[in-house]
Amino acid sequence: MEEANHWVAFRDSAIHGCGGFARRAIPPGTLVIEYVGRRIDKAESLRQCELENPFIFTLDEVCDLDGNVDWNPARHINHSCSPNCEAENLDGKIWLVALRAIPAGEELTFNYGFDLVDYQDHPCHCGAPDCVGFMVAAEYFDLLRRRAG
Repeated sequence: MEEANHWVAFRDSAIHGCGGFARRAIPPGTLVIEYVGRRIDKAESLRQCELENPFIFTLDEVCDLDGNVDWNPARHINHSCSPNCEAENLDGKIWLVALRAIPAGEELTFNYGFDLVDYQDHPCHCGAPDCVGFMVAAEYFDLLRRRAG
């Protein structure tokens, strides 16, 4: 796969399919890669979600971003229950931002933030010690742990 930028290289991932990996050490707070795509209105966003498109990000009250396009390598960044990046909306653009220092070679991850609707359809294979088994927002971790216990 092509090099995305000077921070990220893409290759096979132990988590799932293709993943993004740190090409060099990344300092905390670094804007690692922009998550790009088609700007769509809320009606189209709803339609895409009903089609089970998981690459939708909210931009504002009018538009969302559909990252399910070939020219968005960031769509290959995998989910983790213990992520080293987070998605941030910065002036209407979605950036994956390093949460901590990330050593060269480490796989880049962020929490996809899925809700509990059909959560069992989205198993997590991140391998983190605190993995809850599903790709859900951190706010649901305790609830899922109580259900499992």
